[in-house]
Amino acid sequence: MFVAPRFQRATEFTTELKRRVNLYFESRQEAPTGNWHLFSKALILLSGLALVYVHLVFFTPAWGWAVLECLVLGLFTASIGFNVMHDGGHGSFSDKPWLNELAGMSLNLLGANITMWKTKHNAVHHTFTNIDGVDDDIEAKPYLRMSPDQRRFKIHRLQHYYFWFLYALLYIQWISYTDYRKYFTGKVGNVPIKPLTLLEHISFWSFKVLHLLIFIVMPILFVGFVPFLVGFLIYSSFTGILLAVVFQLAHVVEETSFLQAPPAPDTLNLEDEFMVHQLRTTTNFATRSKLLGWWLGGLNYQVEHHLFPNISHVHYPAISGIVKQVCLEFKMPYHEHRYFVGALWSHMKHLRSLGMA
Repeated sequence: MFVAPRFQRATEFTTELKRRVNLYFESRQEAPTGNWHLFSKALILLSGLALVYVHLVFFTPAWGWAVLECLVLGLFTASIGFNVMHDGGHGSFSDKPWLNELAGMSLNLLGANITMWKTKHNAVHHTFTNIDGVDDDIEAKPYLRMSPDQRRFKIHRLQHYYFWFLYALLYIQWISYTDYRKYFTGKVGNVPIKPLTLLEHISFWSFKVLHLLIFIVMPILFVGFVPFLVGFLIYSSFTGILLAVVFQLAHVVEETSFLQAPPAPDTLNLEDEFMVHQLRTTTNFATRSKLLGWWLGGLNYQVEHHLFPNISHVHYPAISGIVKQVCLEFKMPYHEHRYFVGALWSHMKHLRSLGMA
């Protein structure tokens, strides 16, 4: 039986932070959801994915260009997840619920499932960030040790070298195994998934078949099995690395905190209120890079995202100053790496430290 950890009651810090962020949108008479910047970006990314796919499959270029296009296809796939699906899944893509649902369904088209994602990401990860035994995002045992409370094996001494290989497997494992495991067990880790409706069951299997036809059957028919296999491995590996690295740099680094949930029926009574817990377990990186922020859908502003997941990422650069100021006034932590390389180095050092300790 799953017993959810308990947070402390919200204090003046949470009240004041919410008040100032709400005041920002009220003063500008602006909705906290997506705007034309996001809608145009979504159109660019989805069109880019379609064009690269069509050229690869139906007008297959020479192998050198084909390899490059497989990488570009992976970039578009990950970026659609970061920008379109992610905001849609949080209900922040648009102020229209049907458009949020449509944006979230882009994940189904890419081989995964939005219903499983909402439980894993929205309900579990965003609530119980970096709590071992609950947060499925730091669960990679026995291959990786991400939290100090996880058991250490001898192979972990090398994990800061071989983690690239495991991250490359993330996307293909996601679409071919972990979604099905969640579906048949009815759980994300130890957390039960709300029973699926008939429509959700139909959607799960329909999109799985559609993805199989588009990304596996069609390429095999038009380019042959071996070229397809090589191209798909390049595409899926690059997608996996992009997805894994971006999410890990936000939480699995030296500066962030980790906790462990006790076995049921015991309850973990946390020392912090919800927002302070998010500050301790989350970090930003490379927020000055507009180009990186555009591709990552604002996921380099993970602090703002975890504090306000229902606000679209297009507003994070603006509200980050407010968050920083309130954290400073209340003497709360605010973790940030100025550069992407610095965040990646911190992640590798964290893995190395846990592997050696």
